[in-house]
Parts: sequence; C-alpha cells; structure tokens
Amino acid sequence: MERPPFPPFTEETARQKVRAAEDAWNGRDPERVAMAYTPDSIWRNRSEFLAGREAIADFLRRKWARELDYRLVKELWTFESDRIAVRFAYEYHDDSGNWFRAYGNENWEFAPNGLMQRRIASINDLPIDGTTRKFHWPLGRRPDAHPGLSDLGL
Repeated sequence: MERPPFPPFTEETARQKVRAAEDAWNGRDPERVAMAYTPDSIWRNRSEFLAGREAIADFLRRKWARELDYRLVKELWTFESDRIAVRFAYEYHDDSGNWFRAYGNENWEFAPNGLMQRRIASINDLPIDGTTRKFHWPLGRRPDAHPGLSDLGL
C-alpha cells in the first residue's frame, strides 16, 4: 500500500500531507485514519503509547466516542526529508456539554511508501465557553475558506 505524496518532502508536498491528515481526522472514521499508518506504526499520544493499526483504530474509536462534535485544524510547522512537524488545535465537547480546545504539536516520520511510521503528539486541553469556539463549520472537512490557526491567532 502507498499513500502519496512520498518523502522526501517539499514545502508543497508537506502541506498536502498535513491537509490530508486534517481531512481524514475530521472525517472521524477510525479505520480510514488508521490506514494512513504503517502496520507497525509507533505512537505516543499524551501519555499513551500505541503500536500498530489496530491499536490506533481502537484508540480513535475511544477518542471520538468521548470527544463529540470534534473539529480539527492542523498547520505545517516545519519539514525535512521524511519528517514533518505540525501544530494543531481542535475543539470538542463532552457528553455533559462542556467545551474544550486542545492545543498540540505532532512530530511525524514517514516510510518511503508515504505511510506514517511514527507519530509523537503532545497535547494540552483548555476548557472553553461554547460562545468562544472558533471552529464553526459543519462536521467533516474544514472548508478551504475557513481560517487556519495563524489566521485565528492560535
């Protein structure tokens, strides 16, 4: 299986990879998202360590069962060869209606076939009032015209 664009990345192909990841995560389909990773992909997500696609899909099922109305924006931070660093923010609410904005950074490493073989994520959650939300598009892909993180001052 292959997932273009392939390393080594240019600025253009790194941005394409970041947007493709954002789009997939906003689709909230654990199996589809997990297919972007190598079968033996290694993850650190906050304090949780995962290995392999099935563990990734299980993690995402749990995540999106508790992080409701999830909307994510990713932004390229830097890239080199087979690695990309991104910053991101996402908003969600819990089953009690409490809203949160999570901020974080991810470091990605890719296999030659374009699948991600390593993902290291550091994330912090901030409770927010629902009236201060910044991500208001319908669930799914962020519209091209919607501002990015820098445009929103995040």
